Amino acid sequence: MPETATQATGGANAAELSFDDFKKIVIDDYRVGYESRQASLLGRREVLTGKAKFGIFGDGKEVAQLAMAKAFKPGDWRAGYYRDQTFMFATGMSNLKEFFAQLYANPDLEKDPASAGRQMNCHYATRYANPDGSWVNQAEQMNCSADISTTGGHMPRLLGLAYASKLYRENPDLTELKQFSVNGNEVAFGTIGNGSTSEGLFFETFNAAGVLQVPIAISVWDDAYAISVPASLQTTKEDISEVLKGFQREPGSNGYEIFKVRGWDYVALCETYARAIDLCRTGHVPVLIHVTEMTQPQGHSTSGSHERYKSKDRLSWEAEHDCLLQMRQWIINSAMATAEEIDELEAAAKRTVRDAQREAWEDLAGEIQTEVRQAVKIINGLAVTATPVAELQEIAAQLEQYLDPGRKEVIAAARKALRLTVSDKQAQRRPLVQWLQQQAVDNDERFNSKLFTDTPESPLNTKAVAPEYNEDSRMMDGRELLNVCFDIHFGRDPRLVAFGEDVGAIGDVNQGFAGLQAKYGIQRVTDTGIREATIIGQGMGLAMRGLKPIAEIQYLDYLLYAITVLSDDLASLSYRTRGGQKAPLIIRTRGHRLEGIWHSGSPLGVILNTLRGLHICVPRDMTQAAGLYNTLLKGDEPAIMIECLNGYRLKEKLPTNVADFTIPLGKAEIIQEGNDITIISYGSTLRIVMEAVQELQVMGIDAEVIDPQTLYPFDRDELCVSSLKKTNKLLIIDEDIQGGSSAYILQKVLEQQKGYYYLDAEPHTLCAREHRPPYGSDGDYFCKPSVDDVIETVYTMMHEANPGKYPALY
Repeated sequence: MPETATQATGGANAAELSFDDFKKIVIDDYRVGYESRQASLLGRREVLTGKAKFGIFGDGKEVAQLAMAKAFKPGDWRAGYYRDQTFMFATGMSNLKEFFAQLYANPDLEKDPASAGRQMNCHYATRYANPDGSWVNQAEQMNCSADISTTGGHMPRLLGLAYASKLYRENPDLTELKQFSVNGNEVAFGTIGNGSTSEGLFFETFNAAGVLQVPIAISVWDDAYAISVPASLQTTKEDISEVLKGFQREPGSNGYEIFKVRGWDYVALCETYARAIDLCRTGHVPVLIHVTEMTQPQGHSTSGSHERYKSKDRLSWEAEHDCLLQMRQWIINSAMATAEEIDELEAAAKRTVRDAQREAWEDLAGEIQTEVRQAVKIINGLAVTATPVAELQEIAAQLEQYLDPGRKEVIAAARKALRLTVSDKQAQRRPLVQWLQQQAVDNDERFNSKLFTDTPESPLNTKAVAPEYNEDSRMMDGRELLNVCFDIHFGRDPRLVAFGEDVGAIGDVNQGFAGLQAKYGIQRVTDTGIREATIIGQGMGLAMRGLKPIAEIQYLDYLLYAITVLSDDLASLSYRTRGGQKAPLIIRTRGHRLEGIWHSGSPLGVILNTLRGLHICVPRDMTQAAGLYNTLLKGDEPAIMIECLNGYRLKEKLPTNVADFTIPLGKAEIIQEGNDITIISYGSTLRIVMEAVQELQVMGIDAEVIDPQTLYPFDRDELCVSSLKKTNKLLIIDEDIQGGSSAYILQKVLEQQKGYYYLDAEPHTLCAREHRPPYGSDGDYFCKPSVDDVIETVYTMMHEANPGKYPALY
């Protein structure tokens, strides 16, 4: 191997070290790498014996990750994928015991601080949100954004983490936020497998980072396969760095510095990472490190064997070029240690890993065994007095006989015992009932908590402040009202930034940000390319690093291009870290009624079903939108704001407190009182409903109209069921297709709010047709609810209830 200098831990160069000091660093690196390998081997065995559900590991990638760890500093960020365990061990962001705790899905946050057992193994995260919602000092710790299983899905978030460093460096108004950055000197490290570089999210992120010139360092772990698919079927020229040569920097242009290094060459790896990351950190030059000739000794995961798809020659080559084997041989050849000394180190490493595994298993098994004993004692106690004695004793005996029971087996046994004794006296069953109730509370916290932050910082805690008006309050376009609101917020808070397609120079296509780039600068109000997925990722990364981003998706229909980032990453962030990470991103978009297939969509069913973990705001006008923005900007949870596309030029009165009044999330509003029927709708359709209501009054029908204002959360005060108690009839009007958000609202009102008990007529929904709406006003009329549709649907419902008073229209 080449005799080149390496960067030692702590930033000292090997040329400045004594040979003994350098040797200690190298030997310690090898120890960490070897322990990581043993964790992979032992982890696989634990899955195959049934103690763990599934395993995926980083074996074969150890040496490159040791080199990468040397360049990683406090304040830096990682957004990687599930092969990075050695890197996490080498930086100290994780350890062996936590590795096994996650493998066993231990829901104890102290044992698995990354996810509290919610993610499969090798999905890492550090905690930067305190239980009270406050931020930790990110500049003083090493930071790992929470992993996801989609192997390229983290790339858009990586862009945002790097872009934050650019803003912290270039915007002097942010210099006081030292807990998030030190002059923007942080690097965002990304890792990805060679197969996943075929994904659109990789290319979109790669291009955007080159345009923005952000300190992003992307490492491609190239072992020539993506599960069973070889590089020849994945990548043009079978070489991603060759494909990306056009991104190489040239004098007078932006772009990347591209490095290529073999994954088993320890010295070259250390040198490459030292050079690449120094350039990235100091010059904010994005870099690509293509690490080739890697191996994957155990195959992709515990779900199969790589012997099925790799040739004997390939397997032989992998055995010979195993990175740890190569590093071991180099250490011996360089006289840093003898073969016997390395053997001793390896034996000790195996013991260390085995001890960590046993401790992690005993931590979880011990807790569950305690619960087993409790359940057995209660069930056997119940058998003394209950009728089905033998059956109860058998349940208890079976529970005791489980070799490695989970909580599922314990609770299932107790619930079965409860069912068997349903006819016995309640006093006899009370201990079992009480124990199960407490277990339900505990397990709900273990497995179902923290979809949102649920801290004092949550926007759900914001109280209502009414808009105020005076004699001088002006009438203006809705777009102008929003512009005034945004202007005030930008003037108050230097953390606030907005970006998206056409947001900067022209102030967005509907002028909500008009003039704000000229006033506040291009760092704060920014145009982007046409790249919806990375617009969301850019915002997510900024929000994770303490900024307040508004990421604009031009039209609601185009949100689908970012749905994987929104659903897989942003919406699940708080849940999958059990509140340890948050990203209070506001996504601004506009939709509902306009013209044409791709400019008039209302896919709320898709949004509601895929984005639990985001608040979904559907204001009927721009005043309501301003109030909801004011609420969201006070909080620390992500949300989507869907403005009415046909409402920007409608006149509204400007509140004197336009940037201060607040609308609580989940606060429904009665916008028309009535006694005959309850109509629930939202957004643009409410204008149609209100027009219909006027004619219905002439026809003798008194409709009550409710605007939920947010669909998630929905009507927290249960205003809808209160209305139903009065009217006993329900109509939901929705621009989404049948079974979309109307079905969601029905479930909320009829089941959750118990509205079913107050109906004296069949509930109805009035929705859009199942195809996308065609172009033109006629297309809108015949495909989405119209004033005539609303009037006739309500009248028909009243006819069904009282045909004598309301004779049939047709």
